[in-house]
Amino acid sequence: MKGTIVNAMSIIGGSLAGLLIKSGIPEKSQQTIMQGLGMTTFIIGVQMAIKSQNILIVILSVVMGALVGEALAIDKNLQRLGDWLTSKVGTRYGNVGEGFVTGSLIYCVGAMAIVGAIQDGLTGDASTLYAKSMLDGVMAVVLTASLGIGVGLSSISILIYQGGITLLAGQVGSVFSEAVIREMTAVGGVLILGIAMIVMDIKKINVANLLPAIPLAAVITILWA
Repeated sequence: MKGTIVNAMSIIGGSLAGLLIKSGIPEKSQQTIMQGLGMTTFIIGVQMAIKSQNILIVILSVVMGALVGEALAIDKNLQRLGDWLTSKVGTRYGNVGEGFVTGSLIYCVGAMAIVGAIQDGLTGDASTLYAKSMLDGVMAVVLTASLGIGVGLSSISILIYQGGITLLAGQVGSVFSEAVIREMTAVGGVLILGIAMIVMDIKKINVANLLPAIPLAAVITILWA
């Protein structure tokens, strides 16, 4: 899990740097920065989503994932956790809950999180996660400057999510074929499109309730084959 640990540390470091420059960025500029990040996130989502070679798998994964996510009330529980964090820390350093939830979704859903964690588990090669760490660290600076210290707390989500994939890949590596990784990435791209809409303040989408769609994509792809 060395790649995941480095990734989490880069987010913490970027968040601390973001806190230092937060007061120097006007609120209007922070809004513009978030809109720009939203647009680039949207492009990343499109690039990931179109990698699918079987759109039916993507559709089934999203539909079934939504049913599971709604039953588990993932979004509601995440928001509740975010509100609890805000109540404990206060709003001095921004809306902690919003930063935590937004950061967790952005950092965990991307293709590099999935592919990099699998590579680390299968071969011990953490180079993809090291590259992701650099990107996430820079994004943490910008996100923290706009959303506050909650972004740094999303490093906990990285440890649990990416670390879990790495450990799982180390145990059942044969499951993660090229087709499985491709469809998981495509479903992740669809979820990133939802995140982009949230960041750009276009529409509130319960992306967290769609998270089960990613592991379900692996199961459906295997059964389809």
